[in-house]
Amino acid sequence: MQVQISDRAGLSRWMVIAVDILLLNAVFVLGSHLGMKPTTHMAQMLWNMAYLISVIINTPIAQNRFVKAEQIISKAIGTAILMAVAYSVLISLARLYDFHWMILAINIAVLILTISASRVISRLLLRATRRRGKDRRTVVFAGAGVNLRALYDRMALDLSTGYNVKGYFEDQPSTHLPETLQRLGTVSQITSYLDNNHVDMLFCNLSSSRSEEILQIMNYCENHLIRFYSVPNVRNYVHRAMKVEYVDDVPVLTLRSEPLLNPFNRITKRLFDVLVSLTFLVTCFWWIAAIVALITKITMPGPVFFRQKRNGINGDEFTCLKFRSMRVNADADKVQATKNDPRKTKWGNIMRKTNIDELPQFINVLLGDMSIVGPRPHMVKHTEEYGALVDKYMVRHYTKPGITGWAQVTGSRGETSELWMMEERIKKDIWYVENWSLLLDLKIIFKTITNALGGEKGNAY
Repeated sequence: MQVQISDRAGLSRWMVIAVDILLLNAVFVLGSHLGMKPTTHMAQMLWNMAYLISVIINTPIAQNRFVKAEQIISKAIGTAILMAVAYSVLISLARLYDFHWMILAINIAVLILTISASRVISRLLLRATRRRGKDRRTVVFAGAGVNLRALYDRMALDLSTGYNVKGYFEDQPSTHLPETLQRLGTVSQITSYLDNNHVDMLFCNLSSSRSEEILQIMNYCENHLIRFYSVPNVRNYVHRAMKVEYVDDVPVLTLRSEPLLNPFNRITKRLFDVLVSLTFLVTCFWWIAAIVALITKITMPGPVFFRQKRNGINGDEFTCLKFRSMRVNADADKVQATKNDPRKTKWGNIMRKTNIDELPQFINVLLGDMSIVGPRPHMVKHTEEYGALVDKYMVRHYTKPGITGWAQVTGSRGETSELWMMEERIKKDIWYVENWSLLLDLKIIFKTITNALGGEKGNAY
């Protein structure tokens, strides 16, 4: 998730909403012709009311100038779910139709497709509009630090973002900004330039030692309807995105954005986890467990389930469940499985190759210790060891561990015989923590299934 630059986005946002409403009503009318109920004018009014409720709670972001496609789709899915629930409640209260789970499921599916399509269309229209020079913002820079180079590249090299960077003010020519960007004058000449030229935004990267000059520029902007932004000089030592948060009214920079700190996102992920895990446990798990238990008891002595302490969210320990695929041994909590591990049985190998041994973790998901998708939980001993060896290892514990994860579907599975393998896995786990979306979870689940059907195992033994 990225924090967007504040902008006069009201008109663009209303365009996104207008496209939503047009498509949603077209779908409603089409549904009425196909015989879907309810189809009265009252039902259509409630359909639109449900949309307005959902869009007030979950504001669209397709109009933002810097936003990723997966963020737009993820937001659209959240809006669709809210609208489906609101519509089901409204038509039940109006006694137009008795509430039924099937209606809710159909509405969610239809609305996810419709609103996602609408947001993509809106995004394409806005990008095309900005490329043609409409809905653009005129920008100047005060200062010329290395941070402004990264900002310039994002603003100027992609015309669809709608920024027109006129130049910069600095007492000496910049060694960071491109030579093609005009130096408009010295810092002392900024207000004179602003008096005679239209500017929407000013980004200030001057050193804090020039606080008096910065304050004068800021006050001038405030008094002349020019949006002022301070660009902190942190890129000299932090080469990554950062996020502004507030402690009371004091702005602070945090190293990463964590979408799952948002209560709505946490609730969405948890509802998804409960729905999927409960459905699997009720429909499939019981008979799979019965078959596994029978074969396990025949092929090797000991319990059917393997229980192991692992580290979950915030590093807290929990008992991770698996079907036992190895003989009972003293190294179970110390040593990873290897390719020709003598502890494994033939039946255990079959379970591992088909990932059947992982299925009891759906119980962990239902209990709230794990999620369907997240960084794979490591045994306590490995957390202690790698926490001391791998930089930022513990960041992966900012979210719940998963049955599958981004690292696992992108080539980082199983045994980590060399340190660099674990380092690669941790980078991918941290990327997931910073970029979570429901759409990303669905993508990971899909890749997990296709990888399993294709027999891809990586270093997993």
